[in-house]
Amino acid sequence: MEIFEALLNRRSIRKYTNDVVSDQQLEKIIEAGMYAPSAVNTQPWHFIIFKDMKTREAIIEAHQHAQMLKGASAAILICFDTKLQHDEGYGPVDCSNATQNMLLAAHGLGLGACWVGIYPRKNRIEALHKIFNLPEHIIPFAVISIGFPAETRRNPDRFLKDRIHKEKW
Repeated sequence: MEIFEALLNRRSIRKYTNDVVSDQQLEKIIEAGMYAPSAVNTQPWHFIIFKDMKTREAIIEAHQHAQMLKGASAAILICFDTKLQHDEGYGPVDCSNATQNMLLAAHGLGLGACWVGIYPRKNRIEALHKIFNLPEHIIPFAVISIGFPAETRRNPDRFLKDRIHKEKW
């Protein structure tokens, strides 16, 4: 898949078939995340692959917009390590880069994926800390639901020329 095609056509997919995403595909997606840029190349991320329905249901209970996890074949929790981030506030930025790479990788593999925001919502962070038994210095950032797409999403025109400024505002 050509890079601009992937960038312009990737969409959040919330409905999946019953086909199973392989462990190799999940590792490939995480590999793409690990190649994202990070401040001073600190790579403060950690990833948890999970498939267990009880885990997914617990997340859905804590996060009203995580319903797509029910039908997903698998999901990945992206976290940042406060001991590894370059400085306070950089962990979420670095994990955003990793998450976007992972969404594009899933798309490139013919899979559907959806970013489920956790950070900076305190109640969501606390819930995922409990669900995954995370150490205090590990902060849950986002969950990506992953599966084979059972829907296609329209490609809207998002290019807004009025948001482009040259030299000054």
